[in-house]
Amino acid sequence: MRSGSHILPLICAAPVALSGCNSADAEVVGRFSPDYRGIETRLLEGDLVNFQVTMTGARNSTDVDRYAECAAAQYTLIRGFGFARHVRTNVVEEAGIWRGDAVYTVSSALPDGLRKLDAEVVAADCAENGIPMV
Repeated sequence: MRSGSHILPLICAAPVALSGCNSADAEVVGRFSPDYRGIETRLLEGDLVNFQVTMTGARNSTDVDRYAECAAAQYTLIRGFGFARHVRTNVVEEAGIWRGDAVYTVSSALPDGLRKLDAEVVAADCAENGIPMV
């Protein structure tokens, strides 16, 4: 792979026609068609929640992680909280089926930690991007 070639599909996806972009590049962008196959939620203990997500059509583990994050955001709101903190996510792919096993804590106050989310903001973004939630 030539250096910088991974950037080309994103540039070619822009609505403005750019020289050097061909229809093959546009096809790469158009192929992302995720099939969100379900979310299982388990309350582990107190404010600790496990989310099991399954999907096909993911580009990589980031898509699966995002699906779990959307589930966590909506669950947080349903429980009457405003924030969640990411504890961990394990992602595996087998025969085109991606599975994510994520754990979050939910809270009414902004938690400590590196990966925390404002549930309302994340849920709105997920809805806007068509990512299903709990």
